[in-house]
Amino acid sequence: MSGGERQVRIGAHLRWLGGLLLACACCIVASVTAPSVSAKTAPAHWIAAWAVSPEAADPDPDEWLLKIGGRTVRERMHVSVGGAAIRVQLSNAFGKAPVQIGSATIGLAAAPAGVKHGSLCVLTFGGRGAVTLPPGAPILSDPVPLGIAPDTDVSLSLYLPNSLTTPTIHAFGFKQAIVTPPGDFTRADRVPSAGTSTASVLVNAVLVRAGPDAKVIVAFGDSITEGVESAEETDRNWPADLARRLAKPPHGPAIAVVNAGIAGNRLLADGPFASLGAGGLARFDRDVLAIAGVTHVVLEEGLNDIGFPGASLNGLPLADPSRPFTAYDVILADRQIIERAHARGLKIIGVTLMPFEGATLPGYYAEAKELQRQAVNAWIRTSGEFDAVVDFDAALRDPAHPRRLQSRYASPDNLHPIDAGYQAMANAIDLSVLQ
Repeated sequence: MSGGERQVRIGAHLRWLGGLLLACACCIVASVTAPSVSAKTAPAHWIAAWAVSPEAADPDPDEWLLKIGGRTVRERMHVSVGGAAIRVQLSNAFGKAPVQIGSATIGLAAAPAGVKHGSLCVLTFGGRGAVTLPPGAPILSDPVPLGIAPDTDVSLSLYLPNSLTTPTIHAFGFKQAIVTPPGDFTRADRVPSAGTSTASVLVNAVLVRAGPDAKVIVAFGDSITEGVESAEETDRNWPADLARRLAKPPHGPAIAVVNAGIAGNRLLADGPFASLGAGGLARFDRDVLAIAGVTHVVLEEGLNDIGFPGASLNGLPLADPSRPFTAYDVILADRQIIERAHARGLKIIGVTLMPFEGATLPGYYAEAKELQRQAVNAWIRTSGEFDAVVDFDAALRDPAHPRRLQSRYASPDNLHPIDAGYQAMANAIDLSVLQ
């Protein structure tokens, strides 16, 4: 054997040994914090404990996530169920060029910039610490034996050596992400901050190893599902509130709830701005059917299809007023989603569209649009085409003025609920329909 070959083999052995030592360190964390099922003996059944819908980024000179080349970003995800092992999916769905990840770590979050000491684990992809995401593609990390409990924040750190020309983000993360000064800080317990964002970048899903009976519910919708007007850093959108209800005793199989809401999203058309996402019919396969372990979908969408024509945001039109969508159009879209869910063996729960009179968004509400909303709701309640129905409209409307949200549930825009309203939505769901 030549001296060069011997050095290559020694180097490879040292890299393998370093990975083994890291895995052992992660195992120590898992033994302290994980459920009783061993990562080695649990069935290899991976489910999404957290997920988010990828979006293209709107131009914004103040958005730190659009200038992270040569820097580290640390962002947090709130998992709905726990497990003895974890892996992360990254997405370059809207990238026009490859994205290089120089290094990545994950740990248990301790405030926006920090992780709990001893919990940090290096993520690898096919055994490599660095990976390139092809344009349009996701990539799944190798598992790490990091034990996490339900209703917990995990912290992902990514070092990106190069600039992102067309990054894949999620505009409303409702948690502060930290962008560091130049350099790789992925292995630091606490990272320095050069700037912050409440969006997320590149991360698409967090998977945990679960039992074979575990279920995943995908909440698919618009800003009301995403949780606009809920308090930041509190995870008080209705899907998160539902997950907490499901986690209460008596305990059965794990039931994860993931949020596939996009603010400003519509069923029948893409958003006029990139961050409003592809239309629901266009993104359903990626954002629901491709979610690991999905068994149920809750459909909350269609109000923006009715409200956008003639409305404007910051003086920019949201949809052509001469081409309004009717209740019939929304119903046809719902039927398509029902058929596509059933074709994959999923149960689908429909929810009624909530009141929106008094919405402060210019041009969003009109009497003719209200009649369309009522027609959609009548069909949702009576058609029998969904596997179950949840009446969010009845739960939050003002009994004295049913075209409006109750004041105790409404944000100042009279369109989105506040935290109490989101909790009322979660409480309105009969948990038996999710069995």
